[in-house]
Parts: sequence; structure tokens; C-alpha cells
Amino acid sequence: MYNALIKGFSGENPIKGFEFYVRMLRANIVPDNLSFPFLVRACAQLEGIDMGIQAHCQIVKHGFENDVYVQNSLVYMYSMCGDIKAANEVFSRMLSPNVVSWTSIIAGFNKIGDVEMARELFDKMPERNLVTWSTMINGYAKNNCFEKAVELFQVLKDKGIKANETVMVSVISSYAHLGAIELGEKAHDYVVKNNLSLNVILGTALVDMYARCGSIEKAIKMFDEMPERDVLSWTALIAGLAMHGYAEKAIWFFSKMVNSGLKPRDITFTSLLSACSHGGLVEKGLELFESMKRDYGIEPRLEHYGCIVDLLGRAGKLAEAEKFVLEMPVKPNAPIWGALLGACRIHRNAEIAERVGNILIPLLPEHSGYYVLLSNIYARTNRWENVETMRQMMKEKGVKKPPGYSLIEVDGKVHNFKMGDKSHPEIEMIERKWDEILRKIRLAGYTGNTSDALFDIDEEEKENALHRHSEKLAIAYGIMRTKAPAPIRIVKNLRVCEDCHTATKLISKVFRRELIVRDRNRFHHFREGSCSCMDYW
Repeated sequence: MYNALIKGFSGENPIKGFEFYVRMLRANIVPDNLSFPFLVRACAQLEGIDMGIQAHCQIVKHGFENDVYVQNSLVYMYSMCGDIKAANEVFSRMLSPNVVSWTSIIAGFNKIGDVEMARELFDKMPERNLVTWSTMINGYAKNNCFEKAVELFQVLKDKGIKANETVMVSVISSYAHLGAIELGEKAHDYVVKNNLSLNVILGTALVDMYARCGSIEKAIKMFDEMPERDVLSWTALIAGLAMHGYAEKAIWFFSKMVNSGLKPRDITFTSLLSACSHGGLVEKGLELFESMKRDYGIEPRLEHYGCIVDLLGRAGKLAEAEKFVLEMPVKPNAPIWGALLGACRIHRNAEIAERVGNILIPLLPEHSGYYVLLSNIYARTNRWENVETMRQMMKEKGVKKPPGYSLIEVDGKVHNFKMGDKSHPEIEMIERKWDEILRKIRLAGYTGNTSDALFDIDEEEKENALHRHSEKLAIAYGIMRTKAPAPIRIVKNLRVCEDCHTATKLISKVFRRELIVRDRNRFHHFREGSCSCMDYW
């Protein structure tokens, strides 16, 4: 009876499970090997390592430390609590670890980000079940190893193993991050053909995938087809619309969600305020921010304050944005100051930028983006002495700018381009194609804008560097290997620079191609010489 109660409470109310274990001991009832797995699982639910160690002591005291089921629960508990050393010690002492033991230790290494060790153990396993495959694929996805996640999914399919809904959520999320819509559509087909249940989590993953891959129309269609939706499903769609710059539509769907009886969460407002920021809807954004606590009892978090700073800053209300930051009831963090600095770049306000930089750089001295942003602001206002100071500070602190990369999917394969990287097998043809593109857009009025280039090289080098930015190589490859009317879809890890933005607008006009570019902040839909962001990003 006590075991049943410990088991019953171990999931939803773990503390209660402990209480019944203590009551069992006080009733002079000796626990058996079935008492401990669920007691230990309660510790894992709480991620309470101290309670877990006490439970482990009880296991040793009662002589069950060599029971395989109890050992499995200990490996799982230590793994979920992040103590991989303890988990590995228990695992290595097991005489006959089973598939559950292996899966738990693999999950533990994935949790701390050591996917290489997790994969090493996965490959050593004498036998695997679908949960093991799911754990490894999910581990790759959670640790941003998206290409490895989809490669392992392909291995699973090649072995004739049918994936379940959990596996497909990880795979579809990986395609979303890679911007691989063709592969994402194939995954959607796999779900349909294998009669997998289109539950809320899987349906939401598909909505997110289509939105992140640049097809907001398919995201809306998928959302409409979902048999059941929760607040996260609505939030995924609102976030997708925000990324694409459809602020009015995002607000419309938010109103529809509220009218359906669902209460928005804090993450819903983050997406909604982001939509207002990208759409320039200042008054509406401020109104929604005020309604958070007033109408829904949601206390604004730092992300929400950051959205308001971005909203005011992008609209050119820099003094108002600075005042808002200084009067915040919570201490502003680096991203909030960074949003204000980004607004200073858009509106070329070196005065406020300098004040912000003096606060921001000591907060995150290793963050290269803030040095580069501040240097570019100084360069645009011809404050070359300050540019040199920034360059020197970066040099002294060993700060380096992270390399930009761009992804493009062609015929179901994702190609990765980096500036200066010559590893692509067709790089010579790609560079020749870019030179041809460059000649044509120059005839249409293109002149290189070097203001966002590296600030410690001369103008000629800057121009050469700009012409080899990763998205330009990806666009050249897209024009080489795809045909109209198919859009060229690019995913970039950094913000699109002004020169690439200008060049891409002209490419869309000269070559009569639609280009959909996802950068760190939002989507840009380039058609016939203009961009959906209206040069407001």
C-alpha cells in the first residue's frame, strides 16, 4: 500500500511521496526493492540532489544497491540532477546494465552538453529501443547539433525502425533551426503516412518549423488543421508572424486566442511585443505591455522590458527608451542595454551610444558584438579616434568576432557557407557566379556600403570582405542551383548587414527572384527590389 502511494505521488507531488516513505518507516514497515525506484524518481522530478543522496543512503542501508531496477533509478536521478560523475559511478558498477541503464546515462551526458560521450555510449549499446534513439536524437537537438540529429534520424529510418511522435518533434525542430523546408515537409509527410498522432506538441512543432523555414502561409494552414491547440500552439504562430513582420496579424491571432478562453503566458507577450517592435506599432506595444499585469496578472520580466526598449528605440524615441531603462523597477541586463545600443546604430546617435557602451562593455567584456556595434556607430559619425580605442580594447582583451555563416537547402541537402571558407566543392563556380551577379547589380546602381564591415581594415579590403559575406555566397549558389519561381531561402546566424540587405534587394529585382532570408532578428522577404521589413530591422 505504501509503495503504491509513493509511486502515485512521485510524478505530480514528489514531496508527498517522501512523506509516505517516512510514514512507512515510522510504522516499522521495511521498504523493499519496489519502494526505492519511485522514491528516487521523486528526487529526479524535484532535481533535488541532496534528497537524492539521502535516498541513496537509504538504499545502501537496506541492502538494495545492487538491484538493477534500483540502480537504474539512481543513474536516472543523478543524470537529471546534473551530477554525471555520480551517475557514471553507479552505471560503471552495474554488472548487467540493461537498455534502461544505458538510456539513462546517455540522457545524463546529453543534459550536461557532452553529446560526444553520449554518442560513444549509444554506439556501444548491445541493444537499443525507440526510447534510446529518441534520447540521442533529442540530445543532439537540445544541444544545437541539428545536422547530427537529422543524420541519426536517417540512420533510424534506414534500419527500418518506425519513429514515434517524440522523435519527430526533435527532428522537425532540427529542420526548423536549419531552415530546411524540403526536409521539414518530408518529415510532415512521414508523420501522416505512418499515422502518427498529431498531438498538441507535434502540431506546434510543425507550425514552428514552417514559420522558421519562411513559409508563414503553411504555418497558418498547419495551425488551422490542428485538432487541438494550447496556449503554446497559439504562441508559436504569433512568434512566427512576429518574425515575418506581420504585426497586425499577430495581434489579431492574440485577440482570437484570448476570445477562445485561453490565458496568455509571459512567452506569448514576448512574441507579441516583438511583433509590435518589428512592425513599428509603438502605441499598441505600450498598451499591451500595460495590459500584462492589469488584465492577466503577469509580472513583466526582463525580456518584456527589453522588447519595450527595442520598440521605442527602433521608432527613433531614443531619449524615451533611455529614460525607460533608467526607471525600470528591476536592474537592466546586458540584452536590454544592447537593444538600446542597436537602436543608436539605426538612428546614428553616438551620444547615447557612448553612455550605453560605458555601461554595457563592463557588463559583458567578452561579447564582441557590442564592441563592433559601438565601433560602427563611431565610424558613421567620423569619430575615428574612438573606433581605434574600441579596436585596441578588443585586442587587449582577446575578444574576437564570431564567424558568420549562412545555410541554404538545395535538393534536400543543407549547405553551409562561411566567409573565407573554401571547403565547398563548387566554391570556384560559386565565386564566379557572385562576380557575375555583382556586375549586374552594379549596373542597377549598387555601390558597396562598407560601414558595417570590419573596422580595422582599409576601404578596398572592406569591399572585398563585403563581397564574400556568407549570405552572398549562399545566394549565388541558390541562383546557380534553383529555378524561378521557387524562392531562395537563406538562414543566417548574425544580423544582416546594410550592404547585404541593399545587394539582396537589387538581386531580387535584377534576377526576378524571391529571396527569403532569416537572420538573428527576423525574416526578410525580398521581392522586386524591396524588402518586407521596409528597411526597418
